[in-house]
Amino acid sequence: MKLRGARRGEASLEPPPGYYGAGGAAPDVIQRGLILDWVVSRRIAGGWRVESRSGTQAVLVRGQPVNHVLHAFLTVFSCLVWGVVWVALSLTNKVERVALTVDAQGHVVSVGGP
Repeated sequence: MKLRGARRGEASLEPPPGYYGAGGAAPDVIQRGLILDWVVSRRIAGGWRVESRSGTQAVLVRGQPVNHVLHAFLTVFSCLVWGVVWVALSLTNKVERVALTVDAQGHVVSVGGP
């Protein structure tokens, strides 16, 4: 399965030739794990980090949540001046999650996120 509307440098979720079994047979669990490893390594190179991983599924995250406790302290100690920065960060910050799964045919299915 190809990723539609891909960003530059993320043209495909499919691994290169040679990851699949000979004769077009469905990949076994080990080959499916290798396919997922390849896709995850491509995503890590693009700035994602692994939140959880199982044999044929991985959840990847990009972005950091706002540390509201730290910003509250900074706002109090700066006499509310830092509140402007805190509000701007809260409005513009986003955390993206994507779940990648390799199905029985060896196709990578992406749920959520880009």
